[in-house]
Amino acid sequence: MDPLPNLECFSLTCYKSTQDRDSVVLPLFHRMSHLKELNLYIYILGGPTFIAGTQLDNAILIHMPRLHTFTFYIASKHGSVDPDVRISNVDILSTCKNIQYRQVACMVDYFFCKRMICRVFSLPVKFHRLEDIGNNIPNIVFAAVTHLKLWDKDPFKYEFFIRLTQAFPFLKDLSIKIIQPPFWKSRERHLYEKDWCSIVQYPYLVSLNITCTHIHYVEHFLNDTKTHLPRLTELKVNYVNLEIVTNNFTRAETRRNCAKIKQFISEQSMIYPKDVYDYFLSL
Repeated sequence: MDPLPNLECFSLTCYKSTQDRDSVVLPLFHRMSHLKELNLYIYILGGPTFIAGTQLDNAILIHMPRLHTFTFYIASKHGSVDPDVRISNVDILSTCKNIQYRQVACMVDYFFCKRMICRVFSLPVKFHRLEDIGNNIPNIVFAAVTHLKLWDKDPFKYEFFIRLTQAFPFLKDLSIKIIQPPFWKSRERHLYEKDWCSIVQYPYLVSLNITCTHIHYVEHFLNDTKTHLPRLTELKVNYVNLEIVTNNFTRAETRRNCAKIKQFISEQSMIYPKDVYDYFLSL
Protein backbone atom coordinates (compact mmCIF):
# COMPACT_ATOMS: atom_id res chain seq x y z
CA MET A 1 0.00 0.00 0.00
CA ASP A 2 1.11 3.54 -0.74
CA PRO A 3 2.40 5.81 2.04
CA LEU A 4 0.37 8.76 3.33
CA PRO A 5 2.94 11.59 3.29
CA ASN A 6 0.43 14.41 3.81
CA LEU A 7 -1.17 12.93 6.91
CA GLU A 8 0.04 14.64 10.09
CA CYS A 9 -2.78 13.93 12.54
CA PHE A 10 -4.76 10.71 12.93
CA SER A 11 -7.28 9.38 15.45
CA LEU A 12 -8.58 5.80 15.70
CA THR A 13 -11.17 4.86 18.33
CA CYS A 14 -12.50 1.31 18.26
CA TYR A 15 -14.61 0.31 21.27
CA LYS A 16 -15.54 -3.06 19.81
CA SER A 17 -12.91 -5.75 20.34
CA THR A 18 -10.95 -6.61 17.22
CA GLN A 19 -8.63 -9.34 16.00
CA ASP A 20 -7.38 -7.24 13.08
CA ARG A 21 -4.41 -5.63 14.80
CA ASP A 22 -1.70 -7.27 12.69
CA SER A 23 -3.62 -7.51 9.42
CA VAL A 24 -5.28 -4.08 9.32
CA VAL A 25 -4.25 -1.65 12.06
CA LEU A 26 -0.46 -1.97 12.03
CA PRO A 27 -0.11 -1.93 8.21
CA LEU A 28 -2.17 1.26 8.19
CA PHE A 29 0.09 2.90 10.78
CA HIS A 30 3.19 1.89 8.84
CA ARG A 31 2.03 4.14 5.99
CA MET A 32 2.03 7.21 8.25
CA SER A 33 5.71 8.09 8.46
CA HIS A 34 4.98 11.84 8.54
CA LEU A 35 2.48 11.65 11.37
CA LYS A 36 2.93 14.18 14.17
CA GLU A 37 -0.07 13.41 16.37
CA LEU A 38 -1.75 10.05 17.02
CA ASN A 39 -4.78 9.25 19.18
CA LEU A 40 -5.42 5.53 19.56
CA TYR A 41 -8.09 3.61 21.48
CA ILE A 42 -8.22 -0.08 20.64
CA TYR A 43 -9.45 -3.27 22.31
CA ILE A 44 -7.48 -6.26 21.01
CA LEU A 45 -8.91 -9.75 21.31
CA GLY A 46 -6.34 -12.52 21.48
CA GLY A 47 -3.33 -10.35 20.69
CA PRO A 48 -0.11 -10.22 22.71
CA THR A 49 -0.43 -11.66 26.22
CA PHE A 50 0.40 -8.22 27.55
CA ILE A 51 1.08 -4.83 25.99
CA ALA A 52 4.73 -3.89 26.46
CA GLY A 53 6.36 -0.57 25.74
CA THR A 54 8.87 -2.33 23.52
CA GLN A 55 5.98 -3.61 21.39
CA LEU A 56 4.64 -0.09 20.97
CA ASP A 57 8.11 1.09 19.99
CA ASN A 58 8.71 -1.66 17.44
CA ALA A 59 5.19 -1.99 16.04
CA ILE A 60 4.18 1.68 15.86
CA LEU A 61 6.55 4.40 17.04
CA ILE A 62 9.62 3.38 15.07
CA HIS A 63 7.60 3.93 11.89
CA MET A 64 6.63 7.49 12.91
CA PRO A 65 9.88 9.43 13.44
CA ARG A 66 8.08 12.82 13.43
CA LEU A 67 5.49 11.85 16.04
CA HIS A 68 5.46 14.20 19.03
CA THR A 69 2.02 13.52 20.57
CA PHE A 70 0.82 9.97 21.25
CA THR A 71 -2.39 9.60 23.25
CA PHE A 72 -3.47 6.00 23.67
CA TYR A 73 -5.52 3.41 25.50
CA ILE A 74 -4.72 -0.14 24.43
CA ALA A 75 -6.44 -3.16 25.97
CA SER A 76 -5.64 -6.79 25.22
CA LYS A 77 -8.05 -9.53 26.25
CA HIS A 78 -7.20 -13.22 26.48
CA GLY A 79 -9.34 -16.24 27.16
CA SER A 80 -6.44 -18.59 27.81
CA VAL A 81 -3.16 -17.71 29.51
CA ASP A 82 -0.62 -19.68 31.53
CA PRO A 83 -1.94 -19.60 35.13
CA ASP A 84 1.61 -20.00 36.44
CA VAL A 85 2.81 -16.77 34.79
CA ARG A 86 1.43 -13.68 36.50
CA ILE A 87 2.28 -10.39 34.82
CA SER A 88 2.17 -7.38 37.14
CA ASN A 89 1.78 -3.65 36.54
CA VAL A 90 5.43 -3.21 37.48
CA ASP A 91 6.50 -5.73 34.82
CA ILE A 92 4.67 -3.79 32.12
CA LEU A 93 5.70 -0.31 33.21
CA SER A 94 9.34 -1.38 33.24
CA THR A 95 9.08 -1.87 29.45
CA CYS A 96 7.65 1.61 28.84
CA LYS A 97 10.72 3.68 29.65
CA ASN A 98 11.30 4.66 26.03
CA ILE A 99 7.80 6.08 25.53
CA GLN A 100 8.72 9.72 26.02
CA TYR A 101 5.56 11.41 24.86
CA ARG A 102 3.48 11.04 28.03
CA GLN A 103 3.29 9.40 31.39
CA VAL A 104 2.12 5.81 31.11
CA ALA A 105 -0.02 3.69 33.42
CA CYS A 106 -1.45 0.19 33.20
CA MET A 107 -3.98 -2.21 34.68
CA VAL A 108 -3.76 -5.99 34.66
CA ASP A 109 -6.80 -8.03 35.71
CA TYR A 110 -7.00 -11.80 36.01
CA PHE A 111 -10.46 -13.34 35.80
CA PHE A 112 -10.76 -16.96 36.84
CA CYS A 113 -7.61 -19.00 36.33
CA LYS A 114 -6.79 -18.38 32.65
CA ARG A 115 -8.56 -15.20 31.59
CA MET A 116 -6.93 -11.80 31.71
CA ILE A 117 -7.17 -8.24 30.43
CA CYS A 118 -4.11 -6.05 30.13
CA ARG A 119 -4.45 -2.30 29.58
CA VAL A 120 -1.75 0.27 28.89
CA PHE A 121 -2.62 3.94 28.53
CA SER A 122 -1.17 7.42 28.46
CA LEU A 123 -1.89 9.96 31.17
CA PRO A 124 -4.02 11.87 31.58
CA VAL A 125 -6.66 9.60 30.01
CA LYS A 126 -8.52 11.65 27.40
CA PHE A 127 -10.99 9.04 26.18
CA HIS A 128 -14.60 9.16 27.34
CA ARG A 129 -15.41 5.45 27.58
CA LEU A 130 -13.85 2.47 29.38
CA GLU A 131 -15.09 -1.12 29.54
CA ASP A 132 -14.59 -4.27 31.61
CA ILE A 133 -13.23 -2.36 34.58
CA GLY A 134 -13.11 -4.38 37.80
CA ASN A 135 -12.08 -4.02 41.42
CA ASN A 136 -8.51 -3.21 40.44
CA ILE A 137 -8.92 0.55 39.98
CA PRO A 138 -5.59 2.39 40.15
CA ASN A 139 -5.08 5.55 42.16
CA ILE A 140 -5.74 7.74 39.12
CA VAL A 141 -8.44 10.30 38.36
CA PHE A 142 -10.12 9.54 35.01
CA ALA A 143 -11.65 12.99 34.65
CA ALA A 144 -12.50 12.59 30.95
CA VAL A 145 -14.36 9.29 31.35
CA THR A 146 -18.14 9.69 31.31
CA HIS A 147 -19.21 6.19 30.17
CA LEU A 148 -18.08 3.16 32.16
CA LYS A 149 -18.83 -0.57 32.12
CA LEU A 150 -17.93 -2.62 35.20
CA TRP A 151 -17.40 -6.36 35.31
CA ASP A 152 -15.61 -8.67 37.72
CA LYS A 153 -15.78 -12.20 39.05
CA ASP A 154 -15.36 -10.84 42.57
CA PRO A 155 -18.12 -8.79 44.22
CA PHE A 156 -18.04 -5.01 44.46
CA LYS A 157 -18.12 -3.82 48.06
CA TYR A 158 -18.84 -0.44 49.58
CA GLU A 159 -15.23 0.75 49.54
CA PHE A 160 -15.04 -0.04 45.83
CA PHE A 161 -17.88 2.34 45.04
CA ILE A 162 -16.20 5.05 47.10
CA ARG A 163 -13.01 4.57 45.07
CA LEU A 164 -15.10 4.48 41.90
CA THR A 165 -16.60 7.92 42.47
CA GLN A 166 -13.17 9.31 43.31
CA ALA A 167 -11.53 7.82 40.22
CA PHE A 168 -14.42 8.65 37.86
CA PRO A 169 -15.93 11.88 39.25
CA PHE A 170 -17.86 12.86 36.11
CA LEU A 171 -19.65 9.63 35.22
CA LYS A 172 -22.83 10.04 33.18
CA ASP A 173 -23.43 6.45 32.06
CA LEU A 174 -22.69 3.42 34.25
CA SER A 175 -23.28 -0.25 33.42
CA ILE A 176 -22.58 -3.08 35.85
CA LYS A 177 -22.41 -6.82 35.25
CA ILE A 178 -21.83 -8.77 38.44
CA ILE A 179 -23.53 -11.92 39.70
CA GLN A 180 -21.88 -12.29 43.08
CA PRO A 181 -23.09 -10.17 46.00
CA PRO A 182 -20.61 -9.03 48.65
CA PHE A 183 -20.34 -11.09 51.81
CA TRP A 184 -22.06 -14.07 50.20
CA LYS A 185 -19.94 -16.51 52.17
CA SER A 186 -21.54 -17.61 55.42
CA ARG A 187 -18.59 -16.43 57.51
CA GLU A 188 -18.94 -12.91 56.03
CA ARG A 189 -22.70 -12.36 56.25
CA HIS A 190 -22.50 -10.52 59.56
CA LEU A 191 -20.58 -7.78 57.70
CA TYR A 192 -23.39 -7.06 55.23
CA GLU A 193 -25.04 -4.18 57.06
CA LYS A 194 -21.77 -2.91 58.53
CA ASP A 195 -20.35 -2.35 55.05
CA TRP A 196 -22.28 0.91 54.54
CA CYS A 197 -20.62 3.93 56.11
CA SER A 198 -21.80 6.97 54.16
CA ILE A 199 -23.86 7.83 51.10
CA VAL A 200 -22.10 7.31 47.77
CA GLN A 201 -22.59 10.32 45.49
CA TYR A 202 -22.97 10.23 41.69
CA PRO A 203 -23.73 13.90 40.93
CA TYR A 204 -23.67 13.61 37.12
CA LEU A 205 -25.00 10.09 36.48
CA VAL A 206 -27.99 10.11 34.11
CA SER A 207 -28.05 6.48 32.89
CA LEU A 208 -27.68 3.32 34.99
CA ASN A 209 -27.75 -0.27 33.72
CA ILE A 210 -28.04 -2.84 36.52
CA THR A 211 -29.95 -5.46 34.56
CA CYS A 212 -27.24 -8.14 34.84
CA THR A 213 -26.50 -7.76 38.53
CA HIS A 214 -27.39 -9.42 41.79
CA ILE A 215 -30.33 -7.79 43.56
CA HIS A 216 -27.90 -6.48 46.18
CA TYR A 217 -26.66 -3.87 43.70
CA VAL A 218 -30.19 -2.78 42.82
CA GLU A 219 -30.64 -2.09 46.53
CA HIS A 220 -27.29 -0.33 46.69
CA PHE A 221 -28.07 2.13 43.90
CA LEU A 222 -31.75 2.83 44.48
CA ASN A 223 -31.74 3.13 48.26
CA ASP A 224 -31.11 6.81 49.01
CA THR A 225 -29.58 6.00 52.39
CA LYS A 226 -26.74 4.33 50.47
CA THR A 227 -26.51 6.15 47.13
CA HIS A 228 -27.52 9.59 45.85
CA LEU A 229 -28.47 9.87 42.16
CA PRO A 230 -29.82 13.41 41.72
CA ARG A 231 -29.76 13.38 37.89
CA LEU A 232 -30.74 9.81 37.06
CA THR A 233 -33.18 9.80 34.13
CA GLU A 234 -32.65 6.35 32.57
CA LEU A 235 -32.75 3.04 34.43
CA LYS A 236 -32.20 -0.45 33.03
CA VAL A 237 -33.04 -3.12 35.58
CA ASN A 238 -34.60 -6.54 36.07
CA TYR A 239 -38.28 -5.91 36.76
CA VAL A 240 -38.64 -8.59 39.44
CA ASN A 241 -35.62 -7.24 41.32
CA LEU A 242 -37.08 -3.75 41.07
CA GLU A 243 -40.40 -4.93 42.50
CA ILE A 244 -38.64 -6.53 45.46
CA VAL A 245 -36.31 -3.62 46.22
CA THR A 246 -39.08 -1.00 46.00
CA ASN A 247 -41.49 -3.22 47.97
CA ASN A 248 -43.93 -3.27 45.05
CA PHE A 249 -43.35 0.42 44.33
CA THR A 250 -44.24 1.68 47.79
CA ARG A 251 -40.90 2.01 49.57
CA ALA A 252 -39.89 5.50 50.65
CA GLU A 253 -36.10 4.88 50.69
CA THR A 254 -36.01 4.12 46.96
CA ARG A 255 -38.47 6.77 45.79
CA ARG A 256 -36.02 9.68 45.76
CA ASN A 257 -33.54 8.12 43.33
CA CYS A 258 -36.41 7.11 41.05
CA ALA A 259 -38.13 10.49 41.03
CA LYS A 260 -36.53 11.89 37.85
CA ILE A 261 -36.42 8.70 35.78
CA LYS A 262 -37.95 9.36 32.36
CA GLN A 263 -37.01 6.08 30.70
CA PHE A 264 -37.37 2.71 32.40
CA ILE A 265 -36.08 -0.33 30.50
CA SER A 266 -36.46 -3.93 31.63
CA GLU A 267 -35.73 -7.21 29.90
CA GLN A 268 -39.43 -8.03 29.77
CA SER A 269 -41.95 -6.65 27.32
CA MET A 270 -45.04 -5.90 29.37
CA ILE A 271 -47.70 -3.38 30.25
CA TYR A 272 -46.70 -1.90 33.57
CA PRO A 273 -49.29 -1.50 36.31
CA LYS A 274 -50.46 1.90 37.49
CA ASP A 275 -48.25 1.58 40.59
CA VAL A 276 -45.16 1.90 38.40
CA TYR A 277 -46.29 5.24 36.97
CA ASP A 278 -47.32 6.49 40.39
CA TYR A 279 -43.85 5.66 41.66
CA PHE A 280 -41.84 6.88 38.67
CA LEU A 281 -43.50 10.27 38.43
CA SER A 282 -41.42 11.46 35.46
CA LEU A 283 -42.26 8.53 33.15
